[in-house]
Amino acid sequence: MSNPLRQFPLVLTTVATLIVSAACAGTSDRTAGPAPGPSASGLPTASPTPGGSPDPAAQAAELVARLGDEDLVGQVLMPYAYGDSATRVSSGSAAGNRKLAGVDTPAEMIARYRLGGLILVGFSADDPTGSNQPTTNVDSPEQVRKLTGGLQEAAGKLTAGAVPMLVGIDQEFGVVTRISDGVTNLPSAMALGAAGEPPLTEKAWRAAGGELAALGVNVDFAPSADVLSEDRSTVIGSRSYGSDPKAAGAQVGAAVRGLQGAGVAATLKHFPGHGQTAADSHKGLPVVRQDQKKLRANALPPFSAGIDAGAWLVMSGHLDVQAVDPGVPATFSRKLLIDLLRGELGFTGVLVTDAMNMAAVTDQPTGKAVVRAINAGNDLVLMPPNVTEAYDGLLAALRDGSLSRDRLVEAVTRVLTLKFRLAGRTAPELDTLNSQEHQEAARQVAAAAVTVLRGDCTAAPVAGPVTVTSSGGRDRTRELLTEALTRAGVKVVPSGGTVVHLVGYGDGVGDLRGDATVTVGMDTPYLLGRARSKVLLATYSSTAASMTALAEVLAGRAKPTGRSPVPVSGLPRSTCTAR
Repeated sequence: MSNPLRQFPLVLTTVATLIVSAACAGTSDRTAGPAPGPSASGLPTASPTPGGSPDPAAQAAELVARLGDEDLVGQVLMPYAYGDSATRVSSGSAAGNRKLAGVDTPAEMIARYRLGGLILVGFSADDPTGSNQPTTNVDSPEQVRKLTGGLQEAAGKLTAGAVPMLVGIDQEFGVVTRISDGVTNLPSAMALGAAGEPPLTEKAWRAAGGELAALGVNVDFAPSADVLSEDRSTVIGSRSYGSDPKAAGAQVGAAVRGLQGAGVAATLKHFPGHGQTAADSHKGLPVVRQDQKKLRANALPPFSAGIDAGAWLVMSGHLDVQAVDPGVPATFSRKLLIDLLRGELGFTGVLVTDAMNMAAVTDQPTGKAVVRAINAGNDLVLMPPNVTEAYDGLLAALRDGSLSRDRLVEAVTRVLTLKFRLAGRTAPELDTLNSQEHQEAARQVAAAAVTVLRGDCTAAPVAGPVTVTSSGGRDRTRELLTEALTRAGVKVVPSGGTVVHLVGYGDGVGDLRGDATVTVGMDTPYLLGRARSKVLLATYSSTAASMTALAEVLAGRAKPTGRSPVPVSGLPRSTCTAR
């Protein structure tokens, strides 16, 4: 039987060439500065880059040569931890950490396992990823800033402490938002796709990146590069920029430039594309059945665009891609990660797994799973369900030869190269959070996203007093819209007015109202295809900025210029614009 990837070039790279090539990871032209010169030991030296600063890849090579086995293993692990402080935690959090890693505090976890990074966790009510978030580290901006400072202080005592540890977060906005209080909340990715203006996307993500940097976060597991081809998807849904690969790619590239322009590493996920299946990898292993031609045409373009924009990380997805490596999750597939992602798409940065505590990959011992992931080409293992087993499994595999030292050194070198890229940056002050400039960036993109899918866009869609209703559990969103309508000069009454009905994530046909004059979709717009209202609008998001933008349209003070980035049965992409 022929190799299904026979047309993909097989790239056989040595550790040395990868160390040098890592220097150009994240550059839009994929070109590197002068190769680092040899030191007396034969290892690359920290030669200056064309801008005069030391070369991160050469610095990484020098540092990795000084690390022992324990430090090498620890640098490829990025678990979560319990507790809202690095050193002082509740008795419940201490018990959680002992079960997870045999220690009481996050700082002790860093010290014992020489960790390369740690991810902050937590989830919102509508979060489709909530099932694998067993705790939260996120309460307020001040608390997060103190926590991340404590984590960096603990990491500074390690042999690899010359560079900052990676502190990551899933801050996608929309339904996957780890911190929302006290920060600028952008609309969802799908809202940005509806706005269709990459410069606004870049501006908004630069604002968000600056705020993450102020919190002490240096890696964001965003943007989602998943093209949404399944309207039944609830795990990706509005996390995607849309169904058009080219348009989604333009948005992904803009998000990468914005985040990394603010000093926060961006992550393209979930390679090679979770939007190609409606199944949820938190619950089992999704099967991607598209053939290679469709995968190339539909799934890969946004990843290529993000790589071209300079993304420093890519996240491998827990996906069974039948056309490439049937039965093997992409997390463990060299055909997908080495031959395709690195060989064909040319990615040279850090490859991180999706969370390893998800059901799709927990059918095997933790130690075995993390070794498989590193051997497959991943450089960083995210959220192993047991840190002790992950660490011990990697160390044992290194010593018995089932994990080669060259492969581990290659992975650690990439991780350290990223760290040297992030080193030396001064975190903005907390007063940058929610600044007027950042709020304006969110407002602009939210306003550009509002879409009319049914109705006359030349006149205000409501007249007279308005009654705002919603599906269950959306009291705060109703309040936001009521306040915004009042500011826009529209009278809002508890009952008897023109009904404006809000629906969002997780809602179905039973959540629609037959007497609503206006129905508004605040997540994916698919449900609007079942609504009978005279006017159908979509905001794709329920943030304060989105509700303000909606109020301006309802009051007739703004024209809805958005265009649905996904097809909705029986409805146009917009009745207001030909874009």
